[in-house]
Amino acid sequence: MLDNIRAHSLMVARVASVLLQELTNHLGPDSSVFASKKLVLAGALLHDIAKTPCLKNRCDHARHGRDICIQLGFPEVAEVVREHVTLTEFSLERYNKGLFLAKELVYYADKRVRHDEIVSLEERLEYILVNYGNNDPGRYSQIRANFDKCLQLEVCLFSATAIEADDIKASVNSTLFC
Repeated sequence: MLDNIRAHSLMVARVASVLLQELTNHLGPDSSVFASKKLVLAGALLHDIAKTPCLKNRCDHARHGRDICIQLGFPEVAEVVREHVTLTEFSLERYNKGLFLAKELVYYADKRVRHDEIVSLEERLEYILVNYGNNDPGRYSQIRANFDKCLQLEVCLFSATAIEADDIKASVNSTLFC
């Protein structure tokens, strides 16, 4: 794994961990049943496990990462890795009840981290459009639709915490990560 991808993954893990802690603090410990800390951390740390080889081979790094995790015997982590780019199931009904899975926390955290810096969803969207849009209007549309879902998820996540989306950077910076 390239150093910059490792740094990105570490920051995604920090953001996802703080989100899980904020959700648990606000909703109570029963909410953590839906997203275990171990699965959130493993998924966040490994979400780009296939990014380096896929940069060379132009493969789908989320799918290839999923395959690697399955081969290593980690099927639950594999699904988090597979869905960090685009969620296959999106449930506003469940999110509005304060119920979030590890894959949703990692998906959201990944969208908030550009390289190893926490940024707004709008800043990350712009980066992804420029770097992965391939000057293709259809691709732009898919990326924007994915970010529209992420914006909805963001509203639900932060409705279930005591902090605002803009506070996540300060919360991460003030939290020790182990």
